[in-house]
Amino acid sequence: MIYKQVTIASTDKSLRELLIALLSEADYEGFEETNSELHAFITEEAFTEESLHDILQTFGLNYTVATIPKTNWNKDWESNFQPVIVSGFCTIRADFHEIVVHTPYEIIITPKMSFGTGHHATTQLMMRMMQEVSFRGKSVLDFGTGTGILAILAEKLGADQVLAIDNDEWSYENALENAGKNDCHRIHFALGSLESVHETFDVILANINRHILIQYMEKLYHVTCADGTVLMSGLLVEDKEVIVQAAEANGFNLKAYKDEQNWIALCFVKN
Repeated sequence: MIYKQVTIASTDKSLRELLIALLSEADYEGFEETNSELHAFITEEAFTEESLHDILQTFGLNYTVATIPKTNWNKDWESNFQPVIVSGFCTIRADFHEIVVHTPYEIIITPKMSFGTGHHATTQLMMRMMQEVSFRGKSVLDFGTGTGILAILAEKLGADQVLAIDNDEWSYENALENAGKNDCHRIHFALGSLESVHETFDVILANINRHILIQYMEKLYHVTCADGTVLMSGLLVEDKEVIVQAAEANGFNLKAYKDEQNWIALCFVKN
């Protein structure tokens, strides 16, 4: 699978957040922000110039498109990547970082053509939500695992078994590698999507985007155990109402809510 990287020049943080929301709806799978640019990633198969133009023409923005080979998605990652610390809870670092870890949990990753280094607010929101959920002896589904960070953390928090799925081959391979780096033995990784899942789980982790969450809301309900918990993110503040409506229409109740930098995470329980 080949990816396209779209680079959009914008110094407006609020505009970049709006673009992320719009591009997520158009099947873009990952994003990187700098002070002056937004980098958006989409599979070559899903990319269309017409769709991109329709989204950006309203804002009068310039952009460039590049093809990303099957290599590390950020060639400068090792020199630029800094450890991520969720205060008092978990440290995410690369294996080349030599730091003193002061949190009870530590995750070592090397992301390749998969997304989720722990830097994005949604990943950190999910981890903060996970800090408040009991994983001891539980079964867990990580839907859209990416680099495998949340699945790895679930095992470290005491989950009895974890199923981590992703429909991207590079994410699948990278998550396997990262699980090995963290000496994980209770995670089963699968290449695919929710259609292939038939068992039920005590806890479901879904850090994806609004479009995918709404598409699979009914299926998420069916694969959640009675009184089970579902954590959702990849969402902007303005997504809250539509996600809560969709979740409640399918039998979930909203239990908790967190926000950071205009991003949100939601915790639902199954009726």
